[in-house]
Amino acid sequence: MTMAETAPQNTEFVDFWNEILVPKFISYRHILVGGLTHHSAKIFPKLDVHEGDSVVDVGCGFGDTAIQLAELVGPAGSVTGIDCCDAFLEYGRKDAAAGGVDNIRFVEADVQAYPFEPVHDFCFSRFGTQFFENPVAGLKAMRSSLKPGGTMTMIVWRTVADNPWLGLPKEIVAQFLPPPGEDGRTCGPGPFSMADQEMVTKQLEIAGYTDIDFERVDAPLMVGNSLEDAVAFQLALGPAGEVYREAGQLAIDRHDEIEAALCAELGKYETPDGVFLESSSWVVSARNPA
Repeated sequence: MTMAETAPQNTEFVDFWNEILVPKFISYRHILVGGLTHHSAKIFPKLDVHEGDSVVDVGCGFGDTAIQLAELVGPAGSVTGIDCCDAFLEYGRKDAAAGGVDNIRFVEADVQAYPFEPVHDFCFSRFGTQFFENPVAGLKAMRSSLKPGGTMTMIVWRTVADNPWLGLPKEIVAQFLPPPGEDGRTCGPGPFSMADQEMVTKQLEIAGYTDIDFERVDAPLMVGNSLEDAVAFQLALGPAGEVYREAGQLAIDRHDEIEAALCAELGKYETPDGVFLESSSWVVSARNPA
């Protein structure tokens, strides 16, 4: 049966997610879930997940990946989806119930502090680990969820230069607004904090993993159903959205100029199916020693 559990231990980053980002993520759920269709299609068939497995999905957000995993492991398996934002998890609970997926539970918690038991075969995260306040602590916590010999796979963005769907709009907005100050509120290290293969390998080694492997995945990403949708999304979230948000009144004063510049550039990528730009990620797999 789909269940809800809570273990609130909020940090300033968790508070920022809940106060600032959650409403925006909900507004653009169609992009943050549906826009990743091509990316996920290249990854999920290769995951080391088997029927009957016990799985943890870390930073599961709206629960779409947790539900996919629950379908992969089947009735004999189980999935626990964990996220620090219960507003996201409510979507997962509703979607799981609507789809008749009853081998899944959703837990509101900060993964870095969650008391896992080492009973899982597979631990997964899609674009969640990049926001760990302490990456090694977060990765250790994930490893603590695994049985000896269990597998962890996380998907993380490569560099901003490899991801024009986020990098290009930031370049445009930066022509009009200053970079965020050091006192700006953030959601944690950020989407590109695990782009460096050598650094992440060292973090995983310190966290106790073995058999570390990186696979690059490139795929188009839908950033808006229309040009208007794509521009609004970029000004709400991501690196461009951060610059815009932190600029305050100056951003408001220059909004029309910024919007026109984004329309001119993103319009080059508009198709009948929406606005698509390229994205690139690492699929990082590692093992808990047997």
